[in-house]
Amino acid sequence: MAKKDLGHSEHSKKADQLGISEKVNRPLKIVFLGAGSGFYHRLFIDIMNIPGADTGEMAIVDVDTKRLELAEQLGEKLIARMGKNWTLTATTDRREVLGDADYIINCIEVSGVDCVRFDNDIPAKYGVDQCIGDTIGPGGLFKALRTVPVFLEVLEDVEELCPDALVLNYTNPMSIMCLSAAYASEAKVVGLCHSVQGTSHQLADYSGIPYRDLTWRCGGINHLSWFTELTHNGEDIYPILFDKAKNDKETCEKDPVRFDMMLHFGHFVTESSGHFSEYLPYYRKRPELIKKYCRDKYLGASGFYANEWPTWRKNCDEHRGKLVAGDEEISIDRTWEYASFIIQAVETNSPFIFHGTVPNTGLIDNLSQNNVCEVACVADGRGVSPTYFGELPPQCAAICESNLRMYELAAIACVEKSREAATYALMLDPLTAAVCCPAEIKKMTEELFEAERKFLPGF
Repeated sequence: MAKKDLGHSEHSKKADQLGISEKVNRPLKIVFLGAGSGFYHRLFIDIMNIPGADTGEMAIVDVDTKRLELAEQLGEKLIARMGKNWTLTATTDRREVLGDADYIINCIEVSGVDCVRFDNDIPAKYGVDQCIGDTIGPGGLFKALRTVPVFLEVLEDVEELCPDALVLNYTNPMSIMCLSAAYASEAKVVGLCHSVQGTSHQLADYSGIPYRDLTWRCGGINHLSWFTELTHNGEDIYPILFDKAKNDKETCEKDPVRFDMMLHFGHFVTESSGHFSEYLPYYRKRPELIKKYCRDKYLGASGFYANEWPTWRKNCDEHRGKLVAGDEEISIDRTWEYASFIIQAVETNSPFIFHGTVPNTGLIDNLSQNNVCEVACVADGRGVSPTYFGELPPQCAAICESNLRMYELAAIACVEKSREAATYALMLDPLTAAVCCPAEIKKMTEELFEAERKFLPGF
């Protein structure tokens, strides 16, 4: 039976206040997939900061040999800087290093930047205006179609070579990745995102209440989790937020879509305004609505991800090169990312609460039970145990469910390599359906398949 939800004020912006200090007492073997990822060196540092983790093996994998070499050089420098006795292995072949792994951190990116323009520009011709477009909508669907088949191959190797390993997935589209894994694999997978703890800190800031004094409860699906309880000393603080939304234009401008949705749906959600606007049929279907509710960059800029991602990726590599060369100082502080705290909690049997994407096995009663959800989970010596949430407010559940129906068909498309299921998935996408008729959606889907043919083997 699922346990009572324990998730409220467990996170602090300072990693040393997250609540575990016990030391691990054995060498660990961790495999990091996607060493070129922007997550890589921060998660590497986090793991080196686990108390007692003075020895172990870190195996890093990437298919891009130049980025792998750079990641290896940085990893060796970090090990030396932090005075650890870890072995670092770098390879392009994951099967060489997966044997006996304890933990796998998945940060793969399939196709690099080769498809970002297709994912954005083809839908834009049909009137589908995306800001990020990597987890939902046409961009999210086609990222899933490229990425999930590779992830499932990874999980096949995990089942064969290290079946007891815990797979910590950071790769988007999170919900479709984790749902596909649940459909097709027996591997132990949990999806990790920082939107819950990030938003909880924002809400403390918006309401003017010290974070440590804020109590909250949050559940839903990744990027669409809802703060159903938000209190300070037993008092509901939503009236403060509603007053801000109605009367404080400066605060509203920081999060226009989320504040507007809170006014109309009663609760605050976990994803930033620009990305959140893509999960809904309301804010991006007409130019005048985009102008009214969306702002620059992460607040809703059209094509923001497609326009910026190639530069971000290049800048990440350049920054990593400067760290290796000693031209920039390396911070070795532990971040608040969940991965290292989960590993530490499991190894020391010291409970740590985090929010993760897991199969919805009766955890949220009024969401699809054959799908995924995002709830508070407990990491301890037993591994990861999701906790029972109960019911979401029905209007919030309905917003989640509108996305879950799309995710279900997207996962089927990924697992079965089905163009038909992919087309149905996009027909059910909230934003796409608000803009296009079924015939247009089918035509758009076929155009995307044709443009990305070489990245979609088997479809």
